[in-house]
Amino acid sequence: MPILKDVYPLYLANEAKQPNTDLEVTDKFTGKVAFRCAQADAATIDAGIAAAVKAAEPMARLAAYERQAVLMHCVTRFTERFDELAYALCVEAGKPIKDSEGEVGRLIDTFRIAAEESVRITGEVQPLDIAARAKGYQGIWKRVPIGPCSFISPFNFPLNLAAHKIAPAIAMGCPFVMKPASRTPLGALIIGEILAETDLPKGAFSILPAHRDGADLFTTDDRLKLLSFTGSPGVGWDLKAKAGKKKVVLELGGNAAVIVDHDANLDDALERIVFGAFYQSGQSCIGVQRIIIHESVYDKFRDMLVARTKTLVSGDPKDRNTFIGPMIDVKEASRLDGWIQEAVAAGATLLCGGARDGSMLEATLLENTPRNTNAYREEAFGPVALLSKFSNFNDALEEVNDSKFGLQAGIFTRDLFKTLDAWDRLEVGGVVINDVPSYRVDNMPYGGVKDSGLGREGVKFAMEDMSEIRNLVIRRT
Repeated sequence: MPILKDVYPLYLANEAKQPNTDLEVTDKFTGKVAFRCAQADAATIDAGIAAAVKAAEPMARLAAYERQAVLMHCVTRFTERFDELAYALCVEAGKPIKDSEGEVGRLIDTFRIAAEESVRITGEVQPLDIAARAKGYQGIWKRVPIGPCSFISPFNFPLNLAAHKIAPAIAMGCPFVMKPASRTPLGALIIGEILAETDLPKGAFSILPAHRDGADLFTTDDRLKLLSFTGSPGVGWDLKAKAGKKKVVLELGGNAAVIVDHDANLDDALERIVFGAFYQSGQSCIGVQRIIIHESVYDKFRDMLVARTKTLVSGDPKDRNTFIGPMIDVKEASRLDGWIQEAVAAGATLLCGGARDGSMLEATLLENTPRNTNAYREEAFGPVALLSKFSNFNDALEEVNDSKFGLQAGIFTRDLFKTLDAWDRLEVGGVVINDVPSYRVDNMPYGGVKDSGLGREGVKFAMEDMSEIRNLVIRRT
């Protein structure tokens, strides 16, 4: 395994700074301190924002090939440091090493996509002569950088969800300040270390670990033109209320559902649903939480799910055989354990799992969970999935929509008409056919409706949010 450093700096205006070692980051499996990071105070955050403001003009002046060169440098260096990045992620997030390697691959993909998009930021020539008064007028519009951006990223995908903010900002020419999750800051700091090797204008980026209660400037400072937050709904909507005049993009939570229709390939659906429900201990906002199964295949598929779930290996995420690692901390595991007990007390049937040891929670399946329980209504964000049955496809769609969330949904069906009906009727940001809602490719528009957020990520779509349209009207005389 690669050896990690004991101490990591923050990055202020492109430069490594070590004002302290106040932030302790634990190995999420052992619970022991794995390394220490510098922690930013309010003055440091203010300095990062001021530097970003000064960098706005030189960032906007960067040629497309210069922005692309920075992004491709990152692709090269991430590839060279692949094993280190994966191991760091495994330690700080408790993510099984195979999943960690997968996330590093997606980090590389995201920066590569951004490099491609950086040289094709286009506008439009627009005819204006739609009436006699506009004869002789010509319109042209282009996209220009929105200016300094603020990014707050979560603990569960500390590499790739940071990448989905940083890479589009560089591609578009926006300076930024970033607050990585204090429980998993190392991935973003290594990205900062690699960005510091480039010729980005001074102040183009600052990566500043900070505790939430000391980081208000990331949200409230009017010098920032956009806030992009990924995290819990409660925090996200609160930040939006405090953000003032700046544009806000929110990627929040979900309790994603998957429908298994009578014509589904059950063997295929089994493997995908087990993955979607339990990979990285279910700590994904598009993890499978509700499994809605047609009554004609319900008993068979339920038994298949239970048998397969019982085979999942739990333990040390550094072991390549491990599929279920720890949750992010004991507090979160205890919360979800309480929700499981609440559901069972309310009448749900525990099919398998349900035991907890510290931050380790077994992969758990519940049947017939009452809809007024936390396990059904809220985002579990852990290794728990709920089974129910349906007889009419319309009822299944209504059950998917019976949620305050609307991020993504999955449907296993061979029926084209049901596919199109679901695409029309489901109140979600994306519908995935013959796969789980947990599926995401990093160039697609990704985001939700209702309490699941505002706006879309995916490099091209994030770049649109990080830009303004500037119009030009020419009168030809």
